[in-house]
Formats: sequence, structure tokens, C-alpha cells
Amino acid sequence: MRIDPSELAPDPGATHAKKRVGRGNSSGHGTYSGKGMKGQKSRSGRSVGLHFEGGQAPLSRKLATLRGFNNKWRTEYQPVNLSALDRFEAGSTITPELLRDVGVVKHLRNPVKVLGEGEITKAFNVQAHRFSEVAKAKIEAAGGSVVALTPPKVKEEKAAS
Repeated sequence: MRIDPSELAPDPGATHAKKRVGRGNSSGHGTYSGKGMKGQKSRSGRSVGLHFEGGQAPLSRKLATLRGFNNKWRTEYQPVNLSALDRFEAGSTITPELLRDVGVVKHLRNPVKVLGEGEITKAFNVQAHRFSEVAKAKIEAAGGSVVALTPPKVKEEKAAS
């Protein structure tokens, strides 16, 4: 048996007659038409806006006056101190992948920067994205080498006009 879609009817009780407000007090929706007495929201015309806060400065305008600045282009580095590198054997090559496997850094989503806190007694070949000047000097003084994986970004000089 095939049903013609035009003959389908909604389930009983699924549809309701439109509420006819303002048609006399005997209808139950007369005089104020369900809007209460007076006030801004009982008037005809445009209702209050979505972000209206009763005359108080809206949140969207207050946020602009809050202090602070968030640089969305900032590069967040994972710091690694020299004292954390002293656990490796002398002459080994230390890479960000090795540091992650050992648990010194949590992940490789952010670049690694080696900082000069602590002392090292062995020579290492250290590969990282950035090095502090102190860390670089201490590694080279211990007989190791430093390799920067990605060169730091250099700001272009503006042409003098």
C-alpha cells in the first residue's frame, strides 16, 4: 500500500490554533495581551536588543576599557635548563625528540629554548630552536656544540625615505 504525502495529517494534538491576543477580556488575552502593565517591553515596535543591559554600559563596550594586551603572534617556547641536560652521556647529541622521550619537555608543538640555569660538566652536541647567550657560552666552554634548528625571525628594516 502506497501513501500519498499530500494525504498525511499531523498527529492529534500536534498543531494548535494561533493565540489571538487583544480580542477582548472574555478571551482571556485582552487589555494587555499577555504583556503585563506598562514598561519598555510592553510597548509596540522594536523590542530591546540582545545585548541591552537596561542602560548600564553593555559588556561589549566595557571589555574595550579593560587593561592588558594579548599578542597573538607570540611564540611560546618550552624552557630547558642546562641542569636538565647533565643527565645525558658525554658526546651525545641532544635533540628536542630525545628531550621529549626522556620527559624533559612535554610535547613538540612548541619550540624548545635552552636556558643557562645550572652547570654542565660534559660536552654535548645540543640541537634546539633557541639558546640563551649564557647557555651557549657554557655549552661551548664545556667543549660541546650548539645547533639552532630554525633561525630566529629577523624584522625587516624599514627603508629610509
